[in-house]
Amino acid sequence: MSKNNPLAESVKQLGLSSIERHIFLCCDQNKPKCCSKKDSLESWEYLKNRLKELNLDKPTSENSHCVFRTKADCLRVCIDGPILLIYPDGTWYRHATPEVIEKIIQEHIINNHVVEEYLFHQHPLS
Repeated sequence: MSKNNPLAESVKQLGLSSIERHIFLCCDQNKPKCCSKKDSLESWEYLKNRLKELNLDKPTSENSHCVFRTKADCLRVCIDGPILLIYPDGTWYRHATPEVIEKIIQEHIINNHVVEEYLFHQHPLS
């Protein structure tokens, strides 16, 4: 992992080998359908900041795994958004406001319990 291999260095810095879950959130859409662009960006900022606050965004000495996040323009479910998807669980959540995201982080990400109230589909990648 040297200056001669910037891609490998990026992989190391991001902790890509330690990703346990990957969260996709539809937001910042070019043509918003499921919610307003403003609401989706508010949810994105909350998700990004909260994962960082809880030290879930990168591997640490206390936790060897991390949660990766990706802003998706559209997850093609244009109803009751923002839509949030967690892989490899294949868990789809609706109405992912900051309050709902907090519940998902606490219950699903940290305690491995699906938040049934906002779940609308589940299809694990296994």
